[in-house]
Amino acid sequence: MGAMSTPTIAAGPGAWLDVPAAQRGDRTEGRDPAHPTPGQGGMVPAPDALPNVLPTDRLTATGRPTAELRASYRRVPAVRNAANVVSVWLQSFGMLALACWVTSVSPWSALVVWPVAFVLMGRAFALYAILGHEAAHRLLFANKRANDLVGGWAVAYPAFVPLTAYRRGHMAHHRDEFGPTEPDLNLYEKYPITRASLWRKLRRDAFGSSGWKSLRGLLLAFTSATGRPLAIRIAIGQVMVFAALVAIGGWGRWWLYPLLWLAPWMTVWRVINRLRGIAEHGGLMRSHDRRLTSHVVRQSLWARFWMVPFNTGWHLAHHVDAGVPFQHLPALHNELVAAGWVVPDVEYPNYRALWKALSSATTEHAPVTGTDQLASSPRPAGSSGSLGSLDPSGPPSSS
Repeated sequence: MGAMSTPTIAAGPGAWLDVPAAQRGDRTEGRDPAHPTPGQGGMVPAPDALPNVLPTDRLTATGRPTAELRASYRRVPAVRNAANVVSVWLQSFGMLALACWVTSVSPWSALVVWPVAFVLMGRAFALYAILGHEAAHRLLFANKRANDLVGGWAVAYPAFVPLTAYRRGHMAHHRDEFGPTEPDLNLYEKYPITRASLWRKLRRDAFGSSGWKSLRGLLLAFTSATGRPLAIRIAIGQVMVFAALVAIGGWGRWWLYPLLWLAPWMTVWRVINRLRGIAEHGGLMRSHDRRLTSHVVRQSLWARFWMVPFNTGWHLAHHVDAGVPFQHLPALHNELVAAGWVVPDVEYPNYRALWKALSSATTEHAPVTGTDQLASSPRPAGSSGSLGSLDPSGPPSSS
């Protein structure tokens, strides 16, 4: 794609009033951009950025590939995914083993090595999260038993993710983004917000407040008959992680687990988690048109390294067809562009531009009360459902 500017956001819901009624959706269910559910739709693209060009000979009316094309896009590359699991271990356990060796050889290097390792471990949890997400979709391995076994014990449980509960919530997220059973409304709604509000959220994430809420939810799960089996699996996973870190650093470095596994998960990962989550869906709305539920951001190597590994940044393509493994998402995105369904006017040039737009409000939101208090909507049992929230206790606070 050529160079492009930041997308034009619709000038309030009224901008949709000139759109033919047949293209505006069902207003009774909050799917009409002219009448979105309160708290939603503040970042939807302008209507002229959403051409009605589907179906084509390669894409259906919803953007999914036609049957023959879809079969090729839905192939699950098992060998590559096995290598991906190993690569995540190397970028977490392997990185900590390297840090132990370097600091043993050069003790003074610890002043630099351990802070760098701390930050990189937060990034490592993004890697675990995305592969856990693939396992939730049963796209890690075509064999369901292998998918759940490896996806659970090798990926999800070490990263504090209750795989089956997360899958349950995540499927609700995909069935009806921003709908009444969306588990992550608190993470996505009421954007744009002020810059000060966004910084408050990020400070809570960086200093462990959000992480403590997640950890507390996990601990409380031990008191629940339904939550206890998943909590036990995560606890076993953490014992395995602790044993691996003792094997790497010895008992003299028992602190590797609390300081370089648990602490980055509670802090650095929280910041990455929120920034990616709002970049996926922040300020959008319930709609059958996925261009109104998922942002489009031009991908860079830097962003893919830190925040959106394993092609998760091609998020609109993932929501168009959630059965496509991450390896094929760029190709599906290119199909949507070639069809003229995704146009430059809906693509942000980078994540900084999108975060700037998400924090462009000039006044704070008033507290939501009464019938507009969407946080009281029913939620599916289990964890939150967005790719960005992968937590046993739900999404971060939206205040």
